[in-house]
Amino acid sequence: MRRRRRRTLLLGVLVLATAVGVTLTRGGEPPAEVPPAATEGGMGHGGGGAHPVPSSYPSVGAGRFTAADGGTGAYGEDGPLHRYRVAVERGTGQDVDTFAARVDEVLADPRSWIASGELRVQRVADAGAADFTIYLATPVTSERMCAEGGLTTERYTSCRLPGQVIINLARWMEAVPDYGAPLDTYRTYVINHEVGHEFGEQHEACPGPGESAPVMQQQTYGLQGCVANAWPYVDGRRYSGDIVS
Repeated sequence: MRRRRRRTLLLGVLVLATAVGVTLTRGGEPPAEVPPAATEGGMGHGGGGAHPVPSSYPSVGAGRFTAADGGTGAYGEDGPLHRYRVAVERGTGQDVDTFAARVDEVLADPRSWIASGELRVQRVADAGAADFTIYLATPVTSERMCAEGGLTTERYTSCRLPGQVIINLARWMEAVPDYGAPLDTYRTYVINHEVGHEFGEQHEACPGPGESAPVMQQQTYGLQGCVANAWPYVDGRRYSGDIVS
């Protein structure tokens, strides 16, 4: 009788867990939760969306990547040519060509790093020809990749290691709470920020309340009174803040 009662109780717990969307692991612990979502509509200037709806994306993928085919011409007026490759983790539900086109659009923009007139960029398909690769990876995979370089991301942030720009899928899909700008702005920011590290840029501070945030400010952790900004060059000039040591 006791054994039958325990079995009935266990079945009841499993049914309840399934009903509320909890996945139990072998150790009985629920998986790590992704931070609350912030949708594009909820973050727009003056937009609605008081209760953001989480985007649908996996927290873990295959751990293997598909690289974009083809490439682009060289963008920029002068300086050394930085060749990059784009790859998306399998199982993310994201199209590698679409992601590559977005990266290309950002890095070829005259407000991006080529505005300095001191460097050029070009996307290539061959890993052997690339100076660095821009990855779109799930939170679990991005955390593992970043940790290999000694960086702690807690499955939340993106990172850069020498030759690797690793964009966290969660941030790509949701941005961050209270960003105050559309999702597309955050996506542009995170590409420019992490690629900026690849080009030797350091973190910068918010210049002051109400000012635009430098692209090298860690905007993912909060704007510190600044206003979201996705570009390193504003009105044709390099826009920056004090270096954060």
